Amino acid sequence: MNGVAPVASALGSDRPAKRARVLDLLERRGASAIVLRSHTAVAWYLDGARTHVSLAGDPVAAVVVRPSGESLFVFANEADRLLAEELGDASDLEVVRVPWHEPLVPAGLDALGALDETDAAADLRAARAALLPAELARYRALSREVAEAMTDAALAASPDDSERAVAARLSGDLAARGIDPLVTLVAGRSRLAHRHPLPTDAPLGDRAMLVVCGRRHGLIANATRWVRFGPADPAETDAERRILDVEAAFLDATVPGARLADVFATGTAAYASHGFDPHEWTRHHQGGAAGYAGRDPRAVPGLPDVVQLGQPFAWNPTAPGAKVEDTVLVGSDGIEVLTLDPRWPTVTVAGRARPRDLRRD
Repeated sequence: MNGVAPVASALGSDRPAKRARVLDLLERRGASAIVLRSHTAVAWYLDGARTHVSLAGDPVAAVVVRPSGESLFVFANEADRLLAEELGDASDLEVVRVPWHEPLVPAGLDALGALDETDAAADLRAARAALLPAELARYRALSREVAEAMTDAALAASPDDSERAVAARLSGDLAARGIDPLVTLVAGRSRLAHRHPLPTDAPLGDRAMLVVCGRRHGLIANATRWVRFGPADPAETDAERRILDVEAAFLDATVPGARLADVFATGTAAYASHGFDPHEWTRHHQGGAAGYAGRDPRAVPGLPDVVQLGQPFAWNPTAPGAKVEDTVLVGSDGIEVLTLDPRWPTVTVAGRARPRDLRRD
């Protein structure tokens, strides 16, 4: 374990390149400014600054980007901490301290020709899709540590452990690494039918699924792992292998320039090709692009977004008793798996090392 991660800005800044992307957006849209107000957009623009206090709360900061400069609107009671611990060198930002009881961003900016980020959602997704060097280095480190934490949790688990006990160890390990455990799901044998199994007091039994969405420096890594105690079940092993073939169809189609709608159609068609109900994809989301949101965006039929070189993805094909999920990068040499721990057992599928059940005899 590497301990608490340093402030993202200390690891390098990509903000000049991000500003150039946003200014290009403004020029194309004929707008004078844009207001970034979501966790996803603000954390991206500010090189991974933590924009939350409560994980369930609204951001405590917003950014207005103009050709003439940038303004950081931040609640006054959060400003000193944010400036000292999250932003590094913020000398190029106009800092506007807002009383905690007032709206974070003043009304009326739209009347001056400013876009709200909701008016440019697709453009902003495209602007942040291809990771820049500093954020890619942060994402690789995050993804590796998420995978390591999941391996550690699986190796420490026993059939009598409750789902909550396993989730607590896993969440604690993530938090110790400076990773926010946004999602920690654990299902033991009795609850494997649930696609999003919030942990309960049920024991793991002879097979369990662990799912994590971990956030650090604004970036989110997603992964799913399975652990088995005792001998394999042939039917489950077969379903596990076939769901990897479905995932391979998604991954093979995820190439620069492809429309997400076409990637989605190719992947979902693979269910029938590999012996699953052809409607299986309708019973759970299939994942999509990743990065500063759990899915950015979640793939659905007809989505016009285009895959970019350097863009992360986390596809999520699933069927009863079978699920696979890793965070990957669309690289110049193909798909690079980011949530990788060499300790985890793998099988080769379509030329890629893919996770299989971790056997605990």
